Amino acid sequence: MTDSVPHDAILIVGFGGPEGRDDVIPFLENVLRGRNIPRERMLEVAEHYYHFDGVSPINAQVRDLIDVLEPELRRRGIDLPIYWGNRNWQPMLADTMAKMTADGVRHALGVVLAAYSSYSSCRQYREDIAKARESVGESAPIVDKMRVFYNHPDFIAANSDRVRAALDLIPQDRRDSTLLAFTAHSIPDSMANNCRYVAQLTETCRLVAESLHVTPDRWRLVYQSRSGRPTDPWLEPDIVDYLKTIKEQGVTDAVVHPVGFLSDHMEVMYDLDDEARHACEAIGLNMVRSATVGTHPLFVSMLGELIVERVEGERDRRSIGEFGPSHDVCPVDCCLPSLRPVMADRSASRPS
Repeated sequence: MTDSVPHDAILIVGFGGPEGRDDVIPFLENVLRGRNIPRERMLEVAEHYYHFDGVSPINAQVRDLIDVLEPELRRRGIDLPIYWGNRNWQPMLADTMAKMTADGVRHALGVVLAAYSSYSSCRQYREDIAKARESVGESAPIVDKMRVFYNHPDFIAANSDRVRAALDLIPQDRRDSTLLAFTAHSIPDSMANNCRYVAQLTETCRLVAESLHVTPDRWRLVYQSRSGRPTDPWLEPDIVDYLKTIKEQGVTDAVVHPVGFLSDHMEVMYDLDDEARHACEAIGLNMVRSATVGTHPLFVSMLGELIVERVEGERDRRSIGEFGPSHDVCPVDCCLPSLRPVMADRSASRPS
């Protein structure tokens, strides 16, 4: 793939989610296809979606993001059509690729809605794009993937704003003793060992905490949505276990910030607003959950900047912290999968 042919479209690449009760089972069958997951397990996961009448908010959230991204790009002088394709639910990536081909698109910039590098959030999306291109044939457009942005200053600032708003809900006399728990999707250790997922997440957390003058002893990166066999090691600690531990240590207040997610989708709602909140109510811990970046103006502006950076070949590739800007073209060994197949996460989505 090469940038020698000018980009003539933007492709938003997402996970997808059901938008009604009748969508749930077909959606989960897409997610779990090729995995050795018992049907009863899939039906158990389906109940999480039925709890919300079968509607995952992620598709609506992507629409909202596109609605605000379009004028941002126009403001920056980028007059390219925006297409949208999902991995697991409509609009399906293969269908979108066929539409782009019919419209004469030759070279698109792929904006994958994930801030960090792992097999699930990087390489697998590139594989999905390749499969979609293969389904169309040689006339399918080339698609370049935009770099990950975990350490972009505007991504840090947008997350900091969300955390600050949550901290403001803690009584002022207890704010200095409040602990901040950053949450991200757990993945198997074997997958984490093949990517920079943990290092990138830790860097984002550190940068956000420092911007808010939260000392290292008052924040922790924890995980949610762990699945798989109990004997297989996944990233820990689990958010609920961590909240119980800090309560036993005498902590009265905690802010939980889903830094690993871009929107308040099903996993955020079920794992944090339902499971974690109920656990905190049971133990008497005051928990405030902050919002994800969503359509925060700084996040939208950052996406616009990164699109301009790639489309126009800008050299000012902004980042902060220790690692510098991520690569534009992934190495061949980037974000390799686990050596052993793993079960889908508890809500069968990443993200949903």
